[in-house]
Parts: sequence; structure tokens; C-alpha cells
Amino acid sequence: MESSADRVQAANAAFMAHTAIQARFYDDYLLAASTAGCLQIVLLAAGLDTRAFRLDWPDEVRLYELDSPQLLAYKEKILSASAAVARGGRTVLDVDLRSDWPARLIDAGFEPSGRTAWLVQGVLMYLSETEAGRLFTSIGRLSAAGSRLACEQTGGRAGDREDPVEQLWKGGLGSRTVDWLSRHGWDVQLYRGTELASAYELAPPPAVSFVIATMT
Repeated sequence: MESSADRVQAANAAFMAHTAIQARFYDDYLLAASTAGCLQIVLLAAGLDTRAFRLDWPDEVRLYELDSPQLLAYKEKILSASAAVARGGRTVLDVDLRSDWPARLIDAGFEPSGRTAWLVQGVLMYLSETEAGRLFTSIGRLSAAGSRLACEQTGGRAGDREDPVEQLWKGGLGSRTVDWLSRHGWDVQLYRGTELASAYELAPPPAVSFVIATMT
């Protein structure tokens, strides 16, 4: 019989595998997109993301980080204490992704006519299906042809999980993510986590797939 300690160890191993694959996949995606001409990088729910500092961006790249004011204030305090220097233009915007964040983004210098690489990481599971659809709709309206979008597609829905923290998860569009994007002007490619784990020589993650979509 599997003990509680065994379950915790397995969960930790799965989380670490997921994190490692996610970081590698999104790093590769963003650098490839910027090299291909997506010179506006928008990190939605940027959190403690440090890609502005650790990735080798083309000189022309303008990077926007959007998240809540409390989290960004904490992040900036840490970055300031470490004297971190961004590699390229970086703009930080404290916003609520359920409000009129596109207007704030445009006011900060973002140009909808320019090709953009969007990263939607770590937020979709906390949005309802309606909220996730609204977020993607806003992204689509700001995306010129050739812009790219990366996110995750999971099969989990609200109420599937027992952990009290994970019960906050609403599931976003869940397994309908690819279909939704395909119906709204995006050319979508799906990358399964198990295949990426094999390619990266890492342990398999939980059941998750990664999406890269290009605006047609």
C-alpha cells in the first residue's frame, strides 16, 4: 500500500518535472518568436518570472510584465536588492486581468499593429471558462497577423481536486483550449508533456499539454 510519504514524494517529483519542462518549453518559444520578428513580448500574470533578465533577447525587444500590484511590488523589491538589470526594454504594469488591461498596455506603448509573443502562464486554471474566453478574446484583438501565443491545456475542471489550495482552480477552458483558439483565428500546435519530457530527457510531468498558436 502506498504511504502518505510516498504520495507526497510522487507529487513533488511530478511538480518538479512539470516546472522544468514548462520553463524550458516557454523559454525556447519566446526566444524563437522574438527571433522570428515578434518584438513585443507580453507576459500575462508574470509573477516572479525573470525572463527579462536571464534570456538573451534581441536588442529591439520590448517586454511587458502584467500582474497584481502587490506581487509586482514584492518582485521589484527583490530585483532592486540584487541590482538585476533587464536585457532589453522592460515595462511593468500592475493590472487585474479581469479588467480593462488592454487599455493600460496600449497606454504604456504597446502597438497592436506590431507582431507580439504572448505568454499566458500559471493563470488560466484560476479563471472560469467565461473569464478565460474573455482573456483570449482581448489577446486576439491586440494581435497582428503572425503574432504568437503560448499557454497550457489541461483536462482538469473545477472540483476535480482534493487539496484546499487546488480547489481554487476553476479550470479555464480546460480541454477545449485548442478548439477555442482554432475557432478564433489562431493556427494551433499542441505539444504533449510526455513527448517533451522524452525530448528534454526529463521525468514525465502530470497530464498536461502545451499550446503554441499563431494568429492568421
